[in-house]
Amino acid sequence: MYDAGGDILYVGKARNLKNRLSSYFRSTGLHVKTKALVSKIENIEITVTDSETEALLLEQNLIKELKPPYNILLRDDKSYPYIYLSKHKDYPSLTFKRARTKKEQGKYFGPYPSSGAVRESLNILQKIFKIRQCDESFFRNRARPCLQYQIKRCSAPCVKMISPEDYQKDMKRAAMFLEGKNPQVISELVDAMSEASRNLEFEKAAEIRDQIDFLRHVQEQQSIESSAGNIDVIGLAIKAGAACLSFMFVRGGRVLGHKNYFPKLALEQGEASLLGSFLAQFYLSSARSNDYPREIIVPCIPDDADLLSEALNASFGVSVKINHNVRTDRAKWKQLAQSNAEMSIASFLSKKENVFQRVESLRVGLELEEVPKRIECFDISHSSGEKTVASCVVFNDQGPFKADYRTYNIDGITPGDDYAAMKQALTRRYKKLKAGEGKWPDIVLIDGGKGQLGVAVNVFEELQLTGIQLVGVAKGVTRKAGFETLILPGEDGDKLLNLQSDSPALHLIQHIRDEAHRFAITGHRQRRDKARKTSTLENIDGIGPKRRRELLKYFGGLQEVKKASAEEIAKVPGISKTIAVIIYDHLHLD
Repeated sequence: MYDAGGDILYVGKARNLKNRLSSYFRSTGLHVKTKALVSKIENIEITVTDSETEALLLEQNLIKELKPPYNILLRDDKSYPYIYLSKHKDYPSLTFKRARTKKEQGKYFGPYPSSGAVRESLNILQKIFKIRQCDESFFRNRARPCLQYQIKRCSAPCVKMISPEDYQKDMKRAAMFLEGKNPQVISELVDAMSEASRNLEFEKAAEIRDQIDFLRHVQEQQSIESSAGNIDVIGLAIKAGAACLSFMFVRGGRVLGHKNYFPKLALEQGEASLLGSFLAQFYLSSARSNDYPREIIVPCIPDDADLLSEALNASFGVSVKINHNVRTDRAKWKQLAQSNAEMSIASFLSKKENVFQRVESLRVGLELEEVPKRIECFDISHSSGEKTVASCVVFNDQGPFKADYRTYNIDGITPGDDYAAMKQALTRRYKKLKAGEGKWPDIVLIDGGKGQLGVAVNVFEELQLTGIQLVGVAKGVTRKAGFETLILPGEDGDKLLNLQSDSPALHLIQHIRDEAHRFAITGHRQRRDKARKTSTLENIDGIGPKRRRELLKYFGGLQEVKKASAEEIAKVPGISKTIAVIIYDHLHLD
């Protein structure tokens, strides 16, 4: 959170961003400190990470580096937390330790990146293996089980509710897990889950499934802290006439944060051209002379990459690599930067001031008397005529209004007849409007040329709809963004309107049209997949019955497979890293 001067006020993390931010802007019940913070907020920037653990690590790094005034500063005493396994003969314990001492003869696991990671691990180990975490004096003086036993977080070894042999088995599994041997532990639990399922003990099988999920969560691979290096990672997103370059800064192997830039996009500029010109200005300025990376990871090869690399080497006095194809940790950083760029461009396009400027520009371009309050756009999607779906998306003067989005399943037409599909969708939509249901639009955009627009004109005449501006959006000869032609119907014939490529009005129309296209494709895929009634995994090349069975057995269900990363999928027996990437890409195709 930034103030008006661009200084950072607060750094935080959130699993649910909407709920977290809403809590700061309640009308009542806010702490005095929170009210003071909110009164100074001018801007909020967001960084996306792959997991909650990575968000925790990044938050800690940023707070230590930036020391925001409204954060509780974390004490940096250079001592990392550990998990300590005591030396008790029969019933050892697992506890939190901040520093290692020679007096304690037990075993240490760690160090961990934060105390939160240690406490989370201990909490989950309690749930799974029920290992005691009490100190020795408390353990020796118990006459009956404590509350931890009652809530199934401990097996009560203090009163011999479990034999030393069985307790040692649980402790051995816990130690294997902490040593990073969780695949063996998970394999044992998978076998136990299968056995419970065969014995019709479904509640026990579900409990073991949750345990497996917990184990994978704690030991998830973290990309926020990795091998050492000073690297800048760049993501690039271009949408609706706007561009965002998201820089992620890695120093000493730690991701310290990111910053977004929104350069003006010229018509003739593609990704490589934009990237090349921006990098030259960004790195060769004097402001960057004291903070330079040894490697720059880019989403595509920029124009004049060799020349740019030579200039950077001469400017910094050291070799600076510009890389595009990267692997392992660098590939994860590259994906994170790209995700941030795509999210930031969506946020930029949805900001009220940007939307209002575009809507006002559209009013001027179409020569309307008033600013349009509601714009609707229609598009058609199908696969060779199969399961045709029409979409209707709605924008108001504040951006997309998703509550009023609609899809229409089109039936009773010749497959592939887009004109008939458009007629059916418009008729169904505006018959209800004529009957008094819904809100009247000011503008209706039709994605298509004169033929599609002619269908819309006929429908409006049949329903006797007036006062609504129809606009056809036709692709230009090159079919590239920025060359669209707007078609306005009139009594004296259609009027063709070509807006400037950098016109905010054209960018708004591109945004609305792309959203209609996306929503139509999503609706079509959902209808098509529902009709086919086949498992999502069956559509993946190279995945036969055996591999599908191993995937579902390992993760406990399709939903858990979808949540898993490619690295986690590769841990399944019989699944190579290459096949794991294919599975992950297919499941996240939409």
